[in-house]
Amino acid sequence: MSIYVYQIFVIKQDKFKEAIENLKAIQKFRNEQYDHTVEILSPITGADHTYALLTKYEGLAEMELQDKKMFDDENYLKLIGDFFLQHIAEGSMNTQIFRSLNEIKNS
Repeated sequence: MSIYVYQIFVIKQDKFKEAIENLKAIQKFRNEQYDHTVEILSPITGADHTYALLTKYEGLAEMELQDKKMFDDENYLKLIGDFFLQHIAEGSMNTQIFRSLNEIKNS
């Protein structure tokens, strides 16, 4: 059953260009190094500097395994550390986890 992790955050206006570059590097690194897919979502309406990451995993166990691998990886920790500390507004991160109902069989 697919699991989706939806993380929204506000990018600091004075760090916008650097934040987008960092965000794209995080996306590329995760898509190439780990067994999940990451998409960057940009706003069409609403708050202009509120962006999101949408990550798809094959299940909860896979999410936990991939997260463990990421947080044991010094290169990933450097990328994500710079992003969180320098490019997003403090306290703006919100994470939600969803599962796909499309894969649940009706009895």
